[in-house]
Amino acid sequence: MPVSPGSRPDPHSVTAVAVREMTIDDVAPVYHLGELVFTSDLYPTLYRTWDEWEVIGHYNTDPEYCLVAEAEAGAIAGFVLGTVISKATWVYGYIIWLAVSPQFQRRGIADKLVDKIVERMIEEGVRFMLVDTDPANTPAIKFFQRKGFGSPRRHVYLSMNLSKHEIYGRLISYERDKAERVKQRRPKRP
Repeated sequence: MPVSPGSRPDPHSVTAVAVREMTIDDVAPVYHLGELVFTSDLYPTLYRTWDEWEVIGHYNTDPEYCLVAEAEAGAIAGFVLGTVISKATWVYGYIIWLAVSPQFQRRGIADKLVDKIVERMIEEGVRFMLVDTDPANTPAIKFFQRKGFGSPRRHVYLSMNLSKHEIYGRLISYERDKAERVKQRRPKRP
């Protein structure tokens, strides 16, 4: 749950929000809010990347765990996307994405979203929940700890920029030469 830079509203101002299941009409606003919040500038090593398939895929497969917080004027103030994973006898709930619009942060909206998805998962028989975030995202870590998540584990993942690999350079050169050969073989039109 990244915290975006920008102006923060008065944390004591009350915003009436309704937490409900996401509808097809919410897909675009949820996607655009995610674009605003989940930026590579803030989290360049995020191993999951935000794209339209994150919203559409979860909406299609787990609609009961795709919730939005709708503000008074119908604006999407935040969302949570989750899933349930069954492994042998264990059933895990997993909060995959949680975001609150910068203009609505610090008003308890993330609390309402997490409370609702936890409630839904308990109703479905989930007995264990997972969430992950970037280790540098201290506000999110503190938030989830306050919500009762604990036992943090470090997960190490490694990445390699293949565009800087020697084989990548040779492949690009080969493809460029191949395209040039094809272009030279084409008969000229009269």
